[in-house]
Amino acid sequence: MKVIDTHCDALLKLQTARLEQRKLDFRNAPEIETNLKRLEAGNVAVQFFAIFVDPASVPTTEQWKYAIEQASLFHEEIVEKNEQMKCIRSWQDIRTLAPGEIGAVLALEGAEAIGNDLEKLQKLYQMGVKSFGLTWNPANLCADGAEEPRGAGLTRLGREVVQLNNANEVLTDVSHLSVKAFWDVIELADYPIASHSNVRAICDHPRNLYDDQLQALIAKKAPIHFALYPVFLKEGAESATVADLCEHIDHVCALGGEKNIGFGSDFDGIKCYIDHIPDASGYAYLLNELQKHYSEEQVRGFAYQNFMNMLPG
Repeated sequence: MKVIDTHCDALLKLQTARLEQRKLDFRNAPEIETNLKRLEAGNVAVQFFAIFVDPASVPTTEQWKYAIEQASLFHEEIVEKNEQMKCIRSWQDIRTLAPGEIGAVLALEGAEAIGNDLEKLQKLYQMGVKSFGLTWNPANLCADGAEEPRGAGLTRLGREVVQLNNANEVLTDVSHLSVKAFWDVIELADYPIASHSNVRAICDHPRNLYDDQLQALIAKKAPIHFALYPVFLKEGAESATVADLCEHIDHVCALGGEKNIGFGSDFDGIKCYIDHIPDASGYAYLLNELQKHYSEEQVRGFAYQNFMNMLPG
């Protein structure tokens, strides 16, 4: 059974290694939880790779350079050096992947790098960005993030970015947005997605979504992809089980969202894990365990088919 995973932070690990003058081989580096060997072991058919520039540690004047370097690493180290990895330039490319090929989708987590320069946004589109998260946890020129105390919504610039995403069939990611910004995106976005968020009614974390937010995504036929991160599954936890993840799945199903559910692991950006799922190879275990609780058709939907059914175009 194939898997689509809508979030990982492998690009940041590749960049950090380069800055430290270390060499990481995407094919099998043990530090990379979504390396090629592990993606193949987990039968991952499509992996989203996020560009993430930490606004707390990278000066504003350097953020664009960092983002472009991560986009370049995506092409040079992941796609060009590995014939199995196929860059997804259009959503149709996912539909035409051959057996054994893995679709690689470039995403952005946080618009800090573009500042207020929409030409930089167009450059990211040209480099292959197909999913755009306006914020990480703080505020930027587009919107407030999930942990920004002010809790404001989209700025005029943020609204323009969402409209450009619509025009380019680019997903607008609501994971990491403030509640107000979430609702602004729901109003404007043609292609919203929650790439790696969980259920706030079960785990009251700022990164998780309230029931009315989940219902709005369901109404928009938008993907709701769960992070495989204990911190988002159980309050105060540093470990979790598949049963804990099932609580979140059951909750969204009860809201009518069975056909929206998927996974966005957050691998390479997390420090603790669901038992037996420390990296992408763990999807084999996860799907086997899920079939003890759900039908094969349901699990196939969660793993892959739900997202395919919601592809733009």
